[in-house]
Amino acid sequence: MPEATVLLYFEDEAPAALHLAAAAGLLPQPIQRHRFPDGEIQLTLPAHLPPRVVLLRGLHQPSDKLTELLLAVPTARQMGAQHLSLVAPYLAYMRQDMAFAPGQAVSQRIVGAWLATLFDAVITVDPHLHRVATLAEAVPAHQAITLSAAPLLGAWIAQHRPGAFLLGPDSESAQWVTQAAAAHGFEHAVCTKVRHGDRAVDVTLPPCDLRGKAVVLLDDVTSSGHTLATAATLALAAGAASVDVAVTHALLAEDALQRIHQAGAGQFWSTDSIAHASNVVPLAPLLAQALKACAGSD
Repeated sequence: MPEATVLLYFEDEAPAALHLAAAAGLLPQPIQRHRFPDGEIQLTLPAHLPPRVVLLRGLHQPSDKLTELLLAVPTARQMGAQHLSLVAPYLAYMRQDMAFAPGQAVSQRIVGAWLATLFDAVITVDPHLHRVATLAEAVPAHQAITLSAAPLLGAWIAQHRPGAFLLGPDSESAQWVTQAAAAHGFEHAVCTKVRHGDRAVDVTLPPCDLRGKAVVLLDDVTSSGHTLATAATLALAAGAASVDVAVTHALLAEDALQRIHQAGAGQFWSTDSIAHASNVVPLAPLLAQALKACAGSD
């Protein structure tokens, strides 16, 4: 009888790991992590691992976590793992896919290629891809699987804001707005945005009538919150009855959430790709389906 697939996880992601293990029928096993006074990290994995292993690691705040992967994966293979899958609900370093000035590191190519050398399969949710059409182009692993939380967020919106108008804050959000709208029959449109820096953006509303409508801003990720705050202000000025926000990844740096609420947004909803008080949509069932499909396609 084949050994059960093990799910390796770190203590700070224990709740998400246990939910995923239950949904996917995996055996959860923690990786012990110790930081020495000089800042170096020591990891201790189970002394024996089965041929198939899944490692859960969300890659927000990625610096230490990429070092963890560097240490964990060779050790897992020494302990018996032959097929390793990374489940990274949020995948870091996908934003920069080209050099905008001489000497700039194209982090997507570098990190993506490195992950492909470590893992046989990489599974993520709504990666922030710009000029790259597929995850496989950024992460050339044997299996590179992209999932979308847009239909799940759409279902939440349909339940809590029936008849909502979905508004994307920029052109990149169009793919998620379109998916959610198609699944649930929402009216929808997308703003245009010009970025002048990390915290300076110009947003222009699309030519649509928002008067009296319950607008929900839908996007993949919010970090500084400036784009969503600007879009919320414009929608309310255009006569929207209310503005709420739904995102896949609640990065929410510094005072981002306060900024969004101060702009007039009411509710802020997110998936549990990154643990936050705003989490309302669990990803474990979606990730479990992908893992089962991944195992069946070897």
